Amino acid sequence: MSKIHDYSGPILEIDKLSISFFTRLREIPAVMDFSVKVAPGEAVGLVGESGCGKSTVALGVMRDLGKNGRIVGGSIKFKGRDMERMSADELRDIRGNEIAMIYQEPMASLNPAMRIGKQLMEVPMIHEGVSEHEAYQRALEVVTDVKLPDPERMLRSFPHQLSGGQQQRIVIAMALMSKPSLLILDEPTTALDVTVEAAVVELVKDLGKKYGTSMLFISHNLGLVLETCDRICVMYSGEAVERGDIETVFNNMQHPYTQALFRSIPLPGADKNSRPLVAIPGNFPLPHERPPGCNFGPRCDYFEAGRCDADFVPMADVNGDGEHETRCLKFREIDWNAPIAKAEQKGKAEVGKVVLKMDNLKKYYEVAANALFGGGEKRVVKANETLSFEARESETLAIVGESGCGKSTFAKVLMGLETATDGEILLDGQNIEHTPIENRDTKTVADVQMVFQNPFDTLNPSMTVGSQIMRALDIFGIGANDAERRQRMLELLDLVKLPRAFADRMPRQLSGGQKQRVGIARAFAGGARIVVADEPVSALDVSVQAAVTDLLMEIQRNEKTTLLFISHDLSIVRYLSDRVMVMYLGHVVELGSTDDVFAPPYHPYTEALLSAVPIADTNVEKKHIVLEGDIPSAMNPPPGCPFQTRCRWKDRVPGGLCEKEVPPVRQLTEGHQIKCHLADAELATMEPVIKLAENKAAE
Repeated sequence: MSKIHDYSGPILEIDKLSISFFTRLREIPAVMDFSVKVAPGEAVGLVGESGCGKSTVALGVMRDLGKNGRIVGGSIKFKGRDMERMSADELRDIRGNEIAMIYQEPMASLNPAMRIGKQLMEVPMIHEGVSEHEAYQRALEVVTDVKLPDPERMLRSFPHQLSGGQQQRIVIAMALMSKPSLLILDEPTTALDVTVEAAVVELVKDLGKKYGTSMLFISHNLGLVLETCDRICVMYSGEAVERGDIETVFNNMQHPYTQALFRSIPLPGADKNSRPLVAIPGNFPLPHERPPGCNFGPRCDYFEAGRCDADFVPMADVNGDGEHETRCLKFREIDWNAPIAKAEQKGKAEVGKVVLKMDNLKKYYEVAANALFGGGEKRVVKANETLSFEARESETLAIVGESGCGKSTFAKVLMGLETATDGEILLDGQNIEHTPIENRDTKTVADVQMVFQNPFDTLNPSMTVGSQIMRALDIFGIGANDAERRQRMLELLDLVKLPRAFADRMPRQLSGGQKQRVGIARAFAGGARIVVADEPVSALDVSVQAAVTDLLMEIQRNEKTTLLFISHDLSIVRYLSDRVMVMYLGHVVELGSTDDVFAPPYHPYTEALLSAVPIADTNVEKKHIVLEGDIPSAMNPPPGCPFQTRCRWKDRVPGGLCEKEVPPVRQLTEGHQIKCHLADAELATMEPVIKLAENKAAE
């Protein structure tokens, strides 16, 4: 471990770095004039939208820019040594040994054909030449450090036998095997559930302290950066636009882009009708189409022609001590504390009659015990257990829970992609639970539509945007001829706020947020009554999320649509839903109005979910609950209450009842139900998970 403590200056020092990619036609600058320092034992957050150059900076440090990428200016120093001057052998020695990187997708870093133990042991055997026995002991130690159950079994397992959260912990263990001085984390939790994310983030913080590792944490999630980092660097379109310590930047931001980012994320207590999110106008510039002067100029509220677009804008020192810097010419003239110009307040649509009713819906799958070769006894996967709820016209019902809880299965049954095992689904009083989609009439298909999580997978790459929407209109029997359908298609583009010229574009010419709008236009083509939105914004940047959620709300107000919003992001759920249904392992464990579900008493699982959500607000104090263990398998659920294996309240229920019986559904108040054995007196002792810090509340 000596290598961490033998250097006292900055571990990483990036100075005026510029990186370009060269194509046959032109040089494309990806990063310009970028500087950042990481001190020993410090965590620095690198924040910005996708395409702003965060990952390019990380790949520049790792010297992994491919054959088209080149560093065209500035320097990267590691422990005082210029990396540009190092030989290939020196670089190889540093990579993986002194600098380790954790990527977004854990499976991309693991060899599917090798046992976990072997992959971990390789690191010290190659870098430090230790014996096999010592390498095994080290592997055992780090797997225990990353809090994985039964470490010896883990080392014997293959990657595919582990869940996503477990795979990501193995990747972290692998990065820590050689006790690196610098750990670069590139969106390490994007693919994980919030509860797993909370545990992984906690783990990274603890291990950073234990090993004294410095960290560069790349993320677009401001709440996550607040919880993990000491300092922050905000990037926009290839440049650093603001740098400083976390508290300073969050409470005293000095760049219009940082301010705009914060206005586009829902904070606790924000309400979709009284305080709509403010999306950043316009679009992110392409690297070869950046404007003159300030890159953010065309989208900035404070833009001044002839000044902001005249010349290169350097970083400026805010307080004269080099601790807080901004790339803005007008930061001293802007009133940063001026209240947000309120977006027009939208009246809430009246919630109407019940459109959809589910009663004791069950969905079981039968799988062979040995699914690969058949044979063996049949096992049953209980994906949905006795689901009951109703949804009304113009209402947003959010369905939350971790992956594997049955949210998407229930959506498939509703859509007719699967049929129910038992129970009923009534759409306007008609039973549809046993009618697969190919047997549903056109009206039913048009009435129940879906917006998917990943806009890239749902559009046909070889058809124009307009023809894809017109095809949906044709299937739904809308319009007497092509001219009428074309007119309706253009109106749908207006509805989702896309220029009509986009009708002739191909999907590849659209950004992620624009593709998602096309998906929404197509879902509403047949005048859908119910739209199931399955994580519709989780693949999008924060500023685009605000625009897309606002769009969904506006369409809902005008069309009186019932929106079933499936998500694991509770801050968005709180912002836009009227009622919330919390699912765990196929069961509905809590159901009620948003205010009821977000205030105690909670179901113990809801309490843990709320505690896991990172909140980008320094004024908020959060109760700290980290769930132990992983979600049990739906093929082999625990006896009694499905949540009992991870519940911190279980000891308060006498007689081991939680392990014996599934709790009954009880009404706490009108319209608020919970599936839990806890006595009323115990529930009454629950405290709020999220509250404003005392001193701030007093002000």
